[in-house]
Amino acid sequence: MLSEGGSFMKGMVMGGLFCLLLSLLGSFRPGTESKTEDHHHHHVKAPSKDELTRLSDSQVQELSNQVRVSCVIMVQPKVLVYWATALDTWSKHCDKAVFYTSESSKALEAIDLNEKDDWARLRKALTHAYENAGGLQWFFVAQATTFAIIENLKYLVLAKDPSEPFYLGNVMKSGELEYVTYDSGIVLSYEALKRLVHVFQDEDKCPERGRALWKMSEDKQLAVCLKYTGVFAENGEDAHGKGLFNSKGVNSLISESMKNNPNNVVEGCCSDMAVTFSGMSPNQMQVMMFGVYRLRPYGHDFHDSLVFNPPENSDND
Repeated sequence: MLSEGGSFMKGMVMGGLFCLLLSLLGSFRPGTESKTEDHHHHHVKAPSKDELTRLSDSQVQELSNQVRVSCVIMVQPKVLVYWATALDTWSKHCDKAVFYTSESSKALEAIDLNEKDDWARLRKALTHAYENAGGLQWFFVAQATTFAIIENLKYLVLAKDPSEPFYLGNVMKSGELEYVTYDSGIVLSYEALKRLVHVFQDEDKCPERGRALWKMSEDKQLAVCLKYTGVFAENGEDAHGKGLFNSKGVNSLISESMKNNPNNVVEGCCSDMAVTFSGMSPNQMQVMMFGVYRLRPYGHDFHDSLVFNPPENSDND
């Protein structure tokens, strides 16, 4: 039989554990992640053709030259084939593309961050990108498994001021946290990245090694840190309200549209100004590259109001 002192200590321990459980349950919001209508994020839309026609030729040319994108591409040797595919395809359209890896590879060039933890590695990569921006004002953060159309990204942010804090992409909600999904690509303006790098120095607000009982994904940790700086997730959309950042590949989106919108498959699929697709194989990414940049109907003029020229001295498609 326990002594009175032993019973008291046992009660204290059990009571403390019960309070901790209640506290965790109170802060935890189970359920699936969703794009709920009960949200606080803004919807950032690309300019319409009508808006562009109101600009003079000199204004359009100035905007075209101003929008330059630095691509921060996270890779690992275990996905070497995706790494090689991103290098050979869409990354050539970035004004600057830097690959960051968890460990060096003899086959492909990248900055070896010598860091196994995904969140710590992403922090180091973003800090390096900020410190070596070289005048670039927009940053696109992606994994090698994402396929991006950089010209459409430039069009989305064409009239946006990078000295304002923009944090764009495919916004999802988990509990009370709204965040931009990593697999669809994350867009940061210079001001947003500057605030993020500064808050990295505050271990209380943005710890390098998470102190939560469960591990948060990198995109959610990024959103938490940005919230402390007053920067919130914004959903990237075209002029008609369609999302531009896709967490699925074109084939999956078309299959879903054939099932759900059999009479209007194309309209039900995705925006014709889409910025990203994900979940594709390396071969499918090569096919996307062919379809987006190389295949053209002879004699057809798309009458685009502006042109985004490829980076100087690049082997751009």
